[in-house]
Amino acid sequence: KSFIKNVQNINILEFGVMHGRSTKMFLELCKNLDGKLTSVDMNDHQDLYDDENWEFIHSRDDDPNLLKKFENNKYDIIYIDSLHEPNHVKKIFYMYYDLLKVGGRVFLDDINWLPYVKNSFKDSEYSEVMNRRIFSKIIEIYYSNLENMKLEFSFCGTGNANIQKLNDNKLEDVQKIRNRIFGFRNFARIFVKRKPKM
Repeated sequence: KSFIKNVQNINILEFGVMHGRSTKMFLELCKNLDGKLTSVDMNDHQDLYDDENWEFIHSRDDDPNLLKKFENNKYDIIYIDSLHEPNHVKKIFYMYYDLLKVGGRVFLDDINWLPYVKNSFKDSEYSEVMNRRIFSKIIEIYYSNLENMKLEFSFCGTGNANIQKLNDNKLEDVQKIRNRIFGFRNFARIFVKRKPKM
């Protein structure tokens, strides 16, 4: 993203390290932009990289004590790639969103269910269902906060959501979207279209 190239002393908070691919990418950014990366994972990855721009914290991302540790910091990027479950993603998003600078971005990984549908190249019922639910949860967060953020999706690979913070307003809690797709009128339209002509 072009906005990253212009952020000197970039400050990044990453949840979920796993194999360290995103961590490596962020450390390259930090090297080029005189920045700092803080990574959090419940598994111990502290020996993965030896880099002066990196701090690893061995912790659950939903630990309230961890939030207290960060409360005086502001971040340009928050990357969420830990537990892929919609309510957990929502919880972490709301816990740490206030730490994001205005104009900063939250990236949420694994929102694309298409690689996991039946007979697709990553065929997995669990991942398909979870990614669909995470995608829907992000849409609900956005719908509840239209004036507070911008949202973009990428469906490349397993996909990601890119949320830009527009202001310092307090986030509204998630509202369910009243969808008409399952409404009586919509079913009536489908029925009428399918009804054979006499």
